[in-house]
Amino acid sequence: MRIAICDDNREDVLSLRKLLEGHEVRIFSEAAGLLSDLKKGGIQYDLYLLDIFMGESMNGIELAEKLRSRQEDAIFCFISTSDNFYREAYDLYAVQYLIKPVKEEEVRLLLDKVSKNLRRNGEWKLPFQFRGQSGSIPYGKILYISSREHTIYIFCTDGTVQECKGKLNELAMQVCGNTFMRCHQSFLVNMYHIDSLRGMELTVGSEKIPVSRRYYAEVKRRYQEILFEEVG
Repeated sequence: MRIAICDDNREDVLSLRKLLEGHEVRIFSEAAGLLSDLKKGGIQYDLYLLDIFMGESMNGIELAEKLRSRQEDAIFCFISTSDNFYREAYDLYAVQYLIKPVKEEEVRLLLDKVSKNLRRNGEWKLPFQFRGQSGSIPYGKILYISSREHTIYIFCTDGTVQECKGKLNELAMQVCGNTFMRCHQSFLVNMYHIDSLRGMELTVGSEKIPVSRRYYAEVKRRYQEILFEEVG
């Protein structure tokens, strides 16, 4: 999940960042920095964690209103030392309102809620950057991902291949779960686009993807789960 944190309290940010380990997190100490980043890169986040009280002219509620005008389906969670802004948060359809200090269990429940919402709405997207350009690809349009010499290749259902710089290990930490799985040192595969699993090889579209012994058991287990889901 791609998450933006906007909070000017360094101690609170570091504590929250630790609870979000395993996700792609970008930290901003002021609203202007986050808004500038969105405008400059065209990047959107799956979840915005916004502090209500920040030492500047714009508070978290006002920031959320500006973000909503840029990204209509933005998902917000407000973080505060006070519960005085529940009504405003409700009006902005905030998914959660957390009181500092934020507890690990609260963050876990928040991420679970957001993940389910994203899956239900089909909005999971893989962001990428290549040669100064930024974009994102819906998970459902990705067949598989391969890596060679620090370049990642994203193979899509429409026959296109998007290149981007990066390491497959880092990407795997970001996307692997129910949809994507590591099947080989050089491949991640969208488990919902697998046509068959025969021996140590997957068929995805017209391509044959190798499965190494290290990942075979987990890939087979998930493949069989999806077959059962489809039958049910």
